Amino acid sequence: MKVLLDACVLYPTVMREVLLGVAQRGLYTPLWSARILEEWARAARKIGPTGEAQARGEVALVRAAFPKAEVRRHEGLEARLYLKDENDIHVLAAAIAGGADAIVTVNAQDFPRHVLAEEGLERWDPDGFLWRLWSDHPDAVSEAVESVRQEAERLSGEAWETRRLLKKARLPRLGKALS
Repeated sequence: MKVLLDACVLYPTVMREVLLGVAQRGLYTPLWSARILEEWARAARKIGPTGEAQARGEVALVRAAFPKAEVRRHEGLEARLYLKDENDIHVLAAAIAGGADAIVTVNAQDFPRHVLAEEGLERWDPDGFLWRLWSDHPDAVSEAVESVRQEAERLSGEAWETRRLLKKARLPRLGKALS
């Protein structure tokens, strides 16, 4: 299964790390475009003056870990597509060009299901997507989450209970399932 990850699910660190940890365990193939990665890097400015630089380093690591994930831009494809927010057309185009089965995003209103269905795509929120994967592959998802939890503890210097960490990362359903 190929899944395009929108920038809004790559920028929150814990959410991204869980999504990519699950992908590393072979449960799906992640896709993105250079523009999506650029949006992630720019969004990281919110955390302070070093946020964008740190994100660009993380982008390089993600590109190296998933060398086949980046979908090339197809302007002709973008020209034929319509979404209410023109700034999201590139996401839909990347999903189509990459042969994705779905787009994982928190921006449901920007990706109407009927528009995606016309292109053979589904839209999943990250919590629901990860919960589905956990339902079918509980050990692999649990391992990915535990790895992220341990790294969060190492980086923050504080103890993190899984459910609390996932709730903070806007993954409450998955957190409840793992508790």
